[in-house]
Amino acid sequence: MTASAVRTVRVPPELSARVPPARRDAVRLITGRRSTGEVSHHAFRALPRLLCAGDVLVVNTSPTLPAAVDGVLAGEAVVVHFSTRRDDGRWAVELRTPDGRGTTRARPGGPAGAVVALAGGGRLVLDAPLAAGSDRLWLATVAPADTVAYLRRNGRPIRYGYTERDQPLAAYRTVFSVPSADGLGSAEMPGAGRPFTAGMVAALVSRGVQVAPLTLHTGVASAQAHEPPYPERFAVPESTARLVNAARAGGGRVIAVGTTAVRALESAADEGGRVRAARGWTDLVVTPERGTRVVDGLLTGLHEPEASHLLMLAAVAGVELLDRVYAEAVRERYRWHEFGDVNLLLP
Repeated sequence: MTASAVRTVRVPPELSARVPPARRDAVRLITGRRSTGEVSHHAFRALPRLLCAGDVLVVNTSPTLPAAVDGVLAGEAVVVHFSTRRDDGRWAVELRTPDGRGTTRARPGGPAGAVVALAGGGRLVLDAPLAAGSDRLWLATVAPADTVAYLRRNGRPIRYGYTERDQPLAAYRTVFSVPSADGLGSAEMPGAGRPFTAGMVAALVSRGVQVAPLTLHTGVASAQAHEPPYPERFAVPESTARLVNAARAGGGRVIAVGTTAVRALESAADEGGRVRAARGWTDLVVTPERGTRVVDGLLTGLHEPEASHLLMLAAVAGVELLDRVYAEAVRERYRWHEFGDVNLLLP
């Protein structure tokens, strides 16, 4: 991806969407078609006529957690972003420094053994960095043990400095989100699904577009750090595997809603592109060199030019088309980030 001109695109700060739109579907949609190289501009409400009967939209049903909690570490105020619960019960967490404006800035993690006193009587102990060579995310032992219930009482949605103010948790949940049996969810919203409304879903279904659910609980993706994604928990149900396989056999297209849906679905596919029911952890990173085996198209937000997500977008769309889409998005003043406009990449 280093050859892509997207890396050199400058996104002016004023193009960051600072608050949610008045209506979820009141966003713009920039579309790129790989077969022709054409880039076109639409209202998001035009999505049903851009898709075809027999297409399958694969959506992430993970709900967003109130994953940010205030704390104190050795007399210093910190904000803890809870990222992912591991199988041993520990959490991957990111410690950040309050910036005095209601948001946070990056800080080094650690040290090992440090104790963070959390709001509402919680407590965590930093055990070790999650990954060698990086001190941003740390594994931590948290009390109380029912950390999800604790977050519901004491947490708030994670937000970054480009937003104007705190928003209620409902603003960070999509129409597709459903409670998981174990109460887990995503540290940050699977944002590509945010513009959808119940009416939009009905319009798609009436057109013959099928909607297939899966789950991937996404961890934190700090705006200051653009590492590849860490392993994340996912589940692809048998019903979705059948829908996707039938669509591919019948000539339909598989359109993922969000990079999280791509990661989960591609993790459940064999080398021939046949999807099976699967659950567990995925460390898959989709790159142009690997390509996609199942996903034909992608509906996604607009990502920072340095973001590792662009490797996946290039795998779906090709570098040349992606460059053209991002250049036009800046020129036409599209809005970035989770409350912003969206991008549809078609084969």
